[in-house]
Amino acid sequence: MSKKHENVQLVLKNIEKMLISMSYGSITLVVHDDNVVQIEKSEKIRLSK
Repeated sequence: MSKKHENVQLVLKNIEKMLISMSYGSITLVVHDDNVVQIEKSEKIRLSK
């Protein structure tokens, strides 16, 4: 398995974990030299009116 393929698999696994654990928000990928080097999660909490 190539290093690029391993990087993609790791990224997908981490994104899946983040999506399962959040209800509202966003996920941002930071790419440098064709590789994802950082994953940022911004979660929103909705308060009832």
